[in-house]
Amino acid sequence: MRITHITVWQINLPLHKPYYLSGGRLRFDELDSTIVRIDTDVGIHGWGEGCPWGVTYLPAFGKGIRAGLAELAPMLIGKDPRQLDAINRTLDLALPGHPYVKAALDIACWDILGKAASLPVCDLLGAREPDPIPIASSVSTGSPEEMLDEVQRFRDMGYRVHSCKVGADIHLDIKRIRHLVENELDGETIFYDANRAWLPREAISVMNAVADITSWFEQPCETLDEIAQVRRQTSHPIAIDEGLHTYADLVRIQSDGIAELVNIKINRVGGLTKARRMRDFCLATGITMLIMDTGGTVLSDTAVAQFAQAIPASACLGVWSCQDMVTVDPAPGQGARTVNGCFTAPDLPGLGVDMEIDRLGDPVAVYA
Repeated sequence: MRITHITVWQINLPLHKPYYLSGGRLRFDELDSTIVRIDTDVGIHGWGEGCPWGVTYLPAFGKGIRAGLAELAPMLIGKDPRQLDAINRTLDLALPGHPYVKAALDIACWDILGKAASLPVCDLLGAREPDPIPIASSVSTGSPEEMLDEVQRFRDMGYRVHSCKVGADIHLDIKRIRHLVENELDGETIFYDANRAWLPREAISVMNAVADITSWFEQPCETLDEIAQVRRQTSHPIAIDEGLHTYADLVRIQSDGIAELVNIKINRVGGLTKARRMRDFCLATGITMLIMDTGGTVLSDTAVAQFAQAIPASACLGVWSCQDMVTVDPAPGQGARTVNGCFTAPDLPGLGVDMEIDRLGDPVAVYA
C-alpha cells in the first residue's frame, strides 16, 4: 500500500458564542481548521484534522498548518501509511518541531491502518475499554453566578465533569471557586483551569485560600518552572495542559513531581502516535490523564474518543468535545457524538467518520 494523493481543505468554524479563557484575557469567536485526506493505491483513504484554538492560545495557527503541509505532504507520497513510526520519522526529519503541523497526517494514517485491518483505531491502540468516556464541559470565565448557570446548562445535557476557567482576578477567582463548590452535586467533578493566567504568587494565594476543597487546578502558571514553585507551596493536585508538548516534558513532569495529572491534546503533541507513547508512560508511572484536542469538528472529537477509549477508566478522567461549540458539522450523524455527557468511540474500521466532501468546499492544495 502506498500514498498517492494528499488533499487539503480549510474550513472556518464559527463558535455559537464568544468564548473567554486565561482569566478572560483571550477571546475567541471562530476557529480555523485544516482537513486532510490521504488516498492510497488500493482505494483506502484516511481523514485527519488540525485545528488550533485560535492564534493566541498556543504557538500554533491554522495558516501555519497549511504552510507546513506544503513541506511535509510531498515527503509522504509513495510511503506506506500503515508504517506509522516510519511516517513519523519522515515527518520529524523533514520538519523538526512543529508537532501541531503533523497531527492531521498522522491521524489520517491511523484511519487508513484501521480500515486496512478492519478494526477501530481504539482496538489498534490496545483494546476497547467498555465504559463510555465522560466529557468535561468547558465553562467560560464569568461572574460566579454566570459560571454556575453555565455548569447547570451542561448538567441538563448529562455532563458530570466540568472544567471551569479562572485566572481573571484572584479575589474574584476565590469567590468563583467557593460559589461552584457550594453548589457542586454528589458524584460531580469540578476542576479549575487558569490556562497559564496566574503568576506563582497568585496561584499560591488562590490555591491556599481554598485549601479545604477536594479538586485540582490545571495549568496555573505559564511555565513548568513556575508550576514547580507552586507545587512546593500548595497541596492540591495539579494538572499540566499547555506545558506538555513533548515526551521530554512528560518525563520532567514525572521525575520532578510537578503534577499528578496531564492533559494530552492530540493536535498539540503531534498526533496519535506520539500521544500513544505519552499514554504508555502515564500508565507506567501513575499519572492520570485527560484526553482532548485543541479544537475542530466531529473528526477531531472522534480521534479523541478512539484514543481515550483505549485507556482504563481509572486512568482517564475525561475528554472534551468541541463539536457542540461550533456551528459547522461536515459529517452529520457520524463519528463520536455527545450522549448523556459521554463519548463512545465508533466501532467502525478506522476512526469511524467519513467527511462529506461537498460540505468542505474546494481544496486549497493537492499533493500527488
